[in-house]
Amino acid sequence: MTSNTVIMRGNVPPSPYNRPENFLNRELGILAFNRRVLAQAKNPRKPLLERLRFLCIVSSNLDEFFEIRVAGLKEQVKLHSEAISTDGLTAREALQRISEEAHALVDEQYDLFNNDLVPHLEEAGIKFFRRGSWTEAQHAWIKDYFLREVMPVLTPIGLDPSHPFPRVLNKSLNFAVELEGKDAFGRSSDAAIVQAPRVLPRVIRLPKHLCDCEYGFVFFSSVLHEFVGELFAGMHVLGCYQFRVTRNSDLFVDEEEVKNLRTQIQGELPQRHFGDAVRLEIADNCSETMAGFLLSQFGLEPSDLYRVNGPVNLVRLMQIPDQVARNDLKFKPFQPGIPKPLQKNRALFDAIRAGDILLHHPYQSFMPVIELLNQAADDPHVVAIKMTVYRTGTDSVLMQSLIRAAQNGKEVTVVVELMARFDEEANIGWATKLEEVGAHVVYGVVGYKTHAKMLMIVRREDSKGGSHLRRYVHLGTGNYHPKTARLYSDFGLLTCNEEIGADVNEVFKQLTGLGRAESLKHLWQAPFTLHANILVAIRNEIAAARDGKRGRIMAKMNSLLEPEVIAALYEASQAGVRIDLIVRGVCALRPGIKGLSENIRVRSVIGRILEHHRIFYFYAGGEEKVYLSSADWMDRNFFRRIELAFPLVDKKLKRRVISEGLRIYLADNLQSWEMEGNGNYHPRRVSRTRPRSSQSELIDLLKP
Repeated sequence: MTSNTVIMRGNVPPSPYNRPENFLNRELGILAFNRRVLAQAKNPRKPLLERLRFLCIVSSNLDEFFEIRVAGLKEQVKLHSEAISTDGLTAREALQRISEEAHALVDEQYDLFNNDLVPHLEEAGIKFFRRGSWTEAQHAWIKDYFLREVMPVLTPIGLDPSHPFPRVLNKSLNFAVELEGKDAFGRSSDAAIVQAPRVLPRVIRLPKHLCDCEYGFVFFSSVLHEFVGELFAGMHVLGCYQFRVTRNSDLFVDEEEVKNLRTQIQGELPQRHFGDAVRLEIADNCSETMAGFLLSQFGLEPSDLYRVNGPVNLVRLMQIPDQVARNDLKFKPFQPGIPKPLQKNRALFDAIRAGDILLHHPYQSFMPVIELLNQAADDPHVVAIKMTVYRTGTDSVLMQSLIRAAQNGKEVTVVVELMARFDEEANIGWATKLEEVGAHVVYGVVGYKTHAKMLMIVRREDSKGGSHLRRYVHLGTGNYHPKTARLYSDFGLLTCNEEIGADVNEVFKQLTGLGRAESLKHLWQAPFTLHANILVAIRNEIAAARDGKRGRIMAKMNSLLEPEVIAALYEASQAGVRIDLIVRGVCALRPGIKGLSENIRVRSVIGRILEHHRIFYFYAGGEEKVYLSSADWMDRNFFRRIELAFPLVDKKLKRRVISEGLRIYLADNLQSWEMEGNGNYHPRRVSRTRPRSSQSELIDLLKP
């Protein structure tokens, strides 16, 4: 199926494979993924500072989990929704299971931090000085720091009838202070709130001469606890407790009613910091009275309370590896390679005309993409540039090149996704700057996020019959973001294939104009044909297997949740199709269940590089069809986003993707986790004869 007939999402068709017991819960799957990340922090074979970094990543992931996923479930409960997810749980039941699992996970985090990482860091000469261990010299320096750098920017708020409980920003650090006595006006208050301004560092490095180690740090929370009395002269501080509230951070924009999407989002962004509270983190020494008071202020239940033994925001410890110059405690850096066709210093347009070029990030550099846009901005033969922007960062050389291209008189069109979560403000900023230089800026299609990664450059070139226009295209599985291109695994394709160029041009036409969608020759596109074509490809493997022929499916993605695809994979397993799935994050499919999925294996690879590319392989009677995509197998990607899956037409590049993107991961026995039918994961057994690490092998394979 290649026509772009709109596929409307209705109820999932009845199937013997669609029973609730055949699906795993999405939210619990996310927590299971974070357990695998936490296992990296626990692994003594990992460099010590990288273990600390993994610990911080878990905290960052949990923040977003509560801000979006838990917040959404709480909204359902608030609205008395009786909706049941594919796994059969109501929102209330899911929240109960989540609370139990999340509390256990957080407890493990802090136990690891206090009893494993901190002692080992201290042995390595990196020490966190707690209040009880300060020397007189340290105490004097820290007090001076407090009086000079901290106290002038603090605003203590005593709680009384004229000072109600303050509005507390999402994920900000705050302190609840219990007091007794009277102030200068004769007022007595038993409580106050001190909000820590975000401009203040949460970890402060001590001068080396004051420490008995190379790197000495003190937590901001320790500093404030020690000197909080300075803020309440004449009163007695009974207790000081750090706390942090996490709020619903999903923007609400009624896209059917909105007149100007950008204006609406700009108006909503400030409210993100003050959404409904969903989680309260407090110090474990906080009194029951104060804990109950804070819960009541935020409208939370006891199950929403997380008592922690340490800083309430471990994410802020991410700055420690950056401040510590100890390469022996970090991953060995590697230099990304450059594909052979680009090593001869030819103009990129010449190199692409000579043949399709595959980029495998971060093992191969993202610079060719940057340089392509850079050359296009200045090339007098380039007449037009079109590009989609989902996430690109606040300081993007790509956006600067687009601005310069527009200033140079090129026809520049940019499809900016304003609803890219947590990147809305940056994208609005770029949209404004692009419009100021005359670029055409559009915001995609209302109701659908534009998640496809496309860049098209139109160039006028000489030929025997005169001149003609040629389209140069970049399609990718990841964002146009140079920083994440160094951290995430992704594929990018550079091509001037006429048919693929025509398909990309058609998609841009849909995004910027009006009219019926035309058929695409090579690309599968959501919300039109991607889902249907995935199902057709799976069913073709089923038909082959039932005819006694070989059926084979391999796929790699971030998440697998869509019930029709899962049901089709179950059916394929029962037909005898061998299926290998590499799913980094959450997977609702149950593998290895007799009579259901015994021919399906699911693995998750977790390492220093975030696995991000999406690859779909179907044996197809020996043709071996391979598609790269921006889309996971989820409802939102199939039906509520504009996504692309593009084929590898060049046989040599297709073999590269099968080898570098699939088989090398299936052979991994050092970073790979095997999924069990109940949703649990266990590390794959390491081969004594040949331990395999996919990421290490790719670094060696593609190095310069």
